[in-house]
Amino acid sequence: MANVTPSEAPSDGDATPEEYNYLALVCGIPLILIIILGNVLVCLSVLTERSLKTATNYFIVSLAVADLLLAVLVLPLYVYSEFLGGIWTLSMYICDALMTMDVMLCTASILNLCAISVDRYIAVVVPLKYNRNQFSVRQLALITATWVLSLGVASPVIFGLNQVPNRDPRVCKLEDDRFVVYSSICSFFVPCPVMLFLYYWMFRGLKRWSSGRGRSDVGQAARGQQSLSLRLGVALQKEKGRAREKVVYLMPAGLGPTSPSPLSPLSAVTTVTDTNLEGQTMAVPAESDPITTQMDSASDAEVADKPAAGSGGKENGLAKSHGSRRRMRRHTKSSRVSGRERKAMKVLPVVVGVFLACWTPFFVVHVTKVLCTSCKIEAPLISVVTWLGYVNSAVNPIIYTAFNTEFRNVFHKIICCRT
Repeated sequence: MANVTPSEAPSDGDATPEEYNYLALVCGIPLILIIILGNVLVCLSVLTERSLKTATNYFIVSLAVADLLLAVLVLPLYVYSEFLGGIWTLSMYICDALMTMDVMLCTASILNLCAISVDRYIAVVVPLKYNRNQFSVRQLALITATWVLSLGVASPVIFGLNQVPNRDPRVCKLEDDRFVVYSSICSFFVPCPVMLFLYYWMFRGLKRWSSGRGRSDVGQAARGQQSLSLRLGVALQKEKGRAREKVVYLMPAGLGPTSPSPLSPLSAVTTVTDTNLEGQTMAVPAESDPITTQMDSASDAEVADKPAAGSGGKENGLAKSHGSRRRMRRHTKSSRVSGRERKAMKVLPVVVGVFLACWTPFFVVHVTKVLCTSCKIEAPLISVVTWLGYVNSAVNPIIYTAFNTEFRNVFHKIICCRT
């Protein structure tokens, strides 16, 4: 992103065949193909598969577009220059356009990674305010800001910052050292701490959610057992009282002078009336199952304890029922979102580790070269850290999609040309 041709141009002009860097072709061409293939698969998967059209995946598409443009517009010319031994043989206008695209797309790639961390932080820490299946204005603003900021960081180059006197036409690089520091701060040294901070709090939130859910499950089980025992005890007491009040002895016809018709010789029938909210009555014989009777009585006790007075009781019951359902839906959504995002705990160390491994050496070396004039930084080291930064564009699709089962299935479907 700072120097496309890191080595000093030789004084004798064009490079000889002995000075060609064939390793740049061996490493560069496969890298370009991997970046193009991986990011094209990401874009096609989200565009063709309806289940993948989620808010988070649109951030991944934006990241894939930045990496794809980097592989198409920047890397071929960089590999060509490296193959020639660091000699720039094309126009200076093409060099300035290349530098602009290099800075903008590398910045867009890093800022998209930062935007993904912001989106995942919201999904984990405040899941009830996060709509996974709808692309909101907040997410559109994040993606738009990512590209606008990237263009703003790189725009000074295309507007003539590189047009300096006595410029060497055989070397394509950023000529202004102050711009190297400025672009490094905007592209890495500000987004990197933001990413680390968000991923740290995300990890803490997921860990706290996991431990809190375990304690909550144990507490709910204990409270449920106590509540069931208490309800059964109350039901038994009320059932005994009802049985004493509602037992009616039916006498045979010969013993009752006022009986209009003979009855079958029954010893006794226990008539228990069970009135529900709709006012229905049910007769239960004395020989009915005691467990069923106890559970029905528990429901009766709950209904009797409610302040039911005509329609007011029904409205109160309906309101409580609606409130309970709303709480259930909120709890279910929270559990679903947190349960899904909890899987990110396994991916977070990979995300942070690969990001730091690819980009930290690149920016540290280039900023050190500008600020430390006495430090001797060799051209091979600059070339290695530059390649390492470009490798991140090939690794991004693997990190953000290979751990996702849906993406893997769609990748396999697209590669095998299945419908």
